[in-house]
Amino acid sequence: MLERSTTPSTSSLGARSWRLAVGYAAALAMVAIATLLAFIVKQLITAPNLTLIFVLPVVVTATTFGWRPAFAASVAGVLAFDFFFTTPFNTLRITSPSDIWAATLLLAIATIVSVVAARSRQQAIEAARAADRAETLRRLAHLVVASAPGAEVSQATADALSRIFEAPAIVLTEVDGRLQTTSAAGGGVVTPVDVEAAIYALQHRNRVHGDAYPFEAATFDFWPICREGSPVLVLGVGDVNHRSSRPDEPERYVELAGAYLISSLTGPTRSL
Repeated sequence: MLERSTTPSTSSLGARSWRLAVGYAAALAMVAIATLLAFIVKQLITAPNLTLIFVLPVVVTATTFGWRPAFAASVAGVLAFDFFFTTPFNTLRITSPSDIWAATLLLAIATIVSVVAARSRQQAIEAARAADRAETLRRLAHLVVASAPGAEVSQATADALSRIFEAPAIVLTEVDGRLQTTSAAGGGVVTPVDVEAAIYALQHRNRVHGDAYPFEAATFDFWPICREGSPVLVLGVGDVNHRSSRPDEPERYVELAGAYLISSLTGPTRSL
């Protein structure tokens, strides 16, 4: 059985929702600023050229918050341009063919810019994440090479998995036929169903998916790490509802972390 459980933490779903809400709010605020700027310069340039001002909030939003808030900025910019700067004013009707063309072109350009900028932002984020994951594993390997105590490496393993997966992580060790929680990171709660899933993974020497039959209520995925002559480990990663945000080939990271931990525990004087 599991002898300890992790402590509750703030839901990652709530954090994502909050960031998205901030992105939408920022998008609308920047469109409002662009509208004010357009009022200031509208005597100097024609209405079609004013559309360029409304592209700026889209670019800034896309590179900062992603494509969804950027698309909201695109739509809000077109509506603001239509309402304030095309005849008849203060309505969403457009009577001038040139204004219709300008509004259509604004929407098309803003949409394309938002997709390209958001994609560049995502690629930069992924590159930074990949570098951070590599550095996290390097630090874990350094502890093993430095012959750090097993308990320290175990906690570092949980911390590394939590950082790599951006989710709760747990390290379980089999002692006298029972699974014990030796390290945990990232919060989360190990439920009775998680206990059953971890035991099943160990018994069958196979990965167990949380939220899949017969452990639909489990909140962790579990990987058994077993090597001849080494302690038997089970590594768990939570937040199973957001696997899409996990790195590609998650098994590779778990197996590497498990291999480092087993290496640190091998030998007559190494233990947790």
